[in-house]
Amino acid sequence: MSAADSPPQVPADSHSVIKVRGARENNLRNVDIDLPKRRLTVFTGVSGSGKSSLVFGTIAAESQRLINETYTAFIQSFMQSQGRPDVDGLHNLSAAIVVDQERMGATSRSTVGTATDAYTMLRIIYSRLGTPHIGTSSAFSFNVPEGMCSRCEGLGEVSQIDTDQLVDRAKSLNEGAITVPGHAVDSWPWSIVTGSGFFDPEKKLNEFTEQEWADLLHKEPVKVKVGSSNFTYEGLAAKLQRTWLIKDRESLQSHIRAFVDRAVVFTRCPECEGTRLSQAALSSKIGGVNIAECSAMQISDLATFVRSVDDPSVGPLLVNLRHLLDSLTEIGLGYLSLDRPASTLSGGEAQRVKMVRHLGSSLTDVTYIFDEPTIGLHPHDIQRMNDLLLLLRDKGNTVLVVEHKPEVIAIADHVVDLGPGAGEAGGEICFSGTVDGLRASSTLTGRHLEHRTELRQPVREPRGQLSVKGADRHNLKDVSVDIPLGVLTVVTGVAGSGKSSLIHGYLADQDGVVVADQSPIRGSRRSNPATYTGLLGPIRTAFAKANGVKAALFSANSEGACPKCNGIGLVYTDLAMMAGVASVCEECEGKRFTPKVLTYQLRGKNISEVLGMSIAEAFDFFPTGQAHTILGRLNEVGLGYLRLGQPLNTLSGGERQRIKLAIHMAEKSSTYILDEPTTGLHMADVDKLLALLDRLVDEGNTVVVIEHHQAVMAHADWLVDLGPGGGHDGGQVVFTGTPAELVASADTLTARHLRQYVGR
Repeated sequence: MSAADSPPQVPADSHSVIKVRGARENNLRNVDIDLPKRRLTVFTGVSGSGKSSLVFGTIAAESQRLINETYTAFIQSFMQSQGRPDVDGLHNLSAAIVVDQERMGATSRSTVGTATDAYTMLRIIYSRLGTPHIGTSSAFSFNVPEGMCSRCEGLGEVSQIDTDQLVDRAKSLNEGAITVPGHAVDSWPWSIVTGSGFFDPEKKLNEFTEQEWADLLHKEPVKVKVGSSNFTYEGLAAKLQRTWLIKDRESLQSHIRAFVDRAVVFTRCPECEGTRLSQAALSSKIGGVNIAECSAMQISDLATFVRSVDDPSVGPLLVNLRHLLDSLTEIGLGYLSLDRPASTLSGGEAQRVKMVRHLGSSLTDVTYIFDEPTIGLHPHDIQRMNDLLLLLRDKGNTVLVVEHKPEVIAIADHVVDLGPGAGEAGGEICFSGTVDGLRASSTLTGRHLEHRTELRQPVREPRGQLSVKGADRHNLKDVSVDIPLGVLTVVTGVAGSGKSSLIHGYLADQDGVVVADQSPIRGSRRSNPATYTGLLGPIRTAFAKANGVKAALFSANSEGACPKCNGIGLVYTDLAMMAGVASVCEECEGKRFTPKVLTYQLRGKNISEVLGMSIAEAFDFFPTGQAHTILGRLNEVGLGYLRLGQPLNTLSGGERQRIKLAIHMAEKSSTYILDEPTTGLHMADVDKLLALLDRLVDEGNTVVVIEHHQAVMAHADWLVDLGPGGGHDGGQVVFTGTPAELVASADTLTARHLRQYVGR
């Protein structure tokens, strides 16, 4: 780093900076940095350069750990255990609040209203002003018996089990009539059913009496003797309801989740009509409107309704609720409703909802940490996000933002650029200083700060079209639109305009269409890029062939696994009243395999060392064959810095999408749908993504991208712009045509910003 790029000099005893000394978390290379407090600092750099390791893995982690240590052992037993980051010193830390993109709502009972406390305030207002008066605020809560619908127990929907998905009526129990997972012939659950004495195991199910059917499906738990042991017998449908249906769907194993999706149909509760509430709660109204109708309103409309309510007895509460609803609208979430399940929010929406919680806080001198807060935001909405970040700073807080967008970098008081590359090639401070200093620097970020993608001229000619007629899902208003085949189409519009409803709702299920999105990848803590992409197969085969042994030895889930940690590399210890801890397995030292397996080598490397390689390193290590092909695709989508053995649950949404795209590139497909593929990408990497999309199109595919990034819009052959606003103000196609046509003549929000971007 040149002298001109050096961080500003501060006195050694100054408390005006957060001092980081000797940070080595993940790929950080003994990083020393001073970060100004009560300022807005933006961290930039390519994916895998070390931004998150510095901001989240070091600063945020240590702040949280120090706060947790102030609690009693009893309180700590309910908290996640956190080890000390690998850093020599951290000084002048303040309490850190991380506002990340983790999805909200672990259960189906969590909504936007409950997550923001807006519904809590609304309940109190209705308990005071609603007529007829029906009781306290709990009478309006769908999470307690007093207020919930008794039929659906506050879920808003009821389940109906398809019996023919549980059993094959044409077979007997001995022939495998039970098709519920885990009930195969000769399994323990099957033995309990057949040995219960309630049925003839040789009798076809379609010959069962009414009583036998009732016992098979709905019998309450009862003790039965099978052989010389006592067991509990329970009807199949009753057991399914008790064990799997009460759990959140996402927590189920993938094969069980697939079975439940087939066997169970969820329909809107006929008693409460999906409102989740008791009839008494629905009968109480303010101005002719009940609380469920308020919750179903678009937030921007609800704000108008709340302003019409005026009663001194709840005056302060009304002021707070109005402020909260106005803040949600200002941050670009006015199209949501309070009854929207929190689990259905995107990562960007979830982050903005969390942000609103802190805007009205009286706390100051707090460190707020954001992870790409502009994800999912149209350029029109980025300015509002910037205003909120500055508002938090101006209240006397330190604001740290990991971000790639030039519009956010531009408002920073201080910029820290990490790199120069990713993984082993990153982890260094390339620049620390002002935005003007970054712009004048020779770093990759500095060189790309003013970079603009040109409008595509000429555009490629389509070879047909996919037609959508009369689309009316969610806020779409009878939309009919043609998506051209054989070209790159970008679908854009402000948040909530209907982009995802149109593309995922009407194109995704058509033949030959592949969807690569940012949804979580299912798998255990054993899953990693090597297992998920099928790469581990050829790697194991190569090791087996080179050493003349079985391939199963080189799987951490099979014969070669360390017996102490079962191939995980970590040992999880329950410390009773203290929080449980995960420590590196002493026997294998985290290498996951037995000492014998680690003696087998392939070109001087054992299996643990190969799984520790980055994708880019492994690409060179395997110069030919299937492994080289798979690694090449992962490299092409910009994931060269990931390690083969890195747990999948550590990947960001953008990384998840790109790893799915790499897998789908191996398939013979005709249409690819990508949802904001620039998420997490540095400006320099966006150019690489555009080259990859071009290659897919030039190979004869159709690529449809939902995207806000103006470089992607400019590079498109065809644009579909939805709007004009979000929620009920959207749902219409406001422009279709080439980017040049949009810039030349359209008057949409997208047109105004793209025109400014390309300088026309």
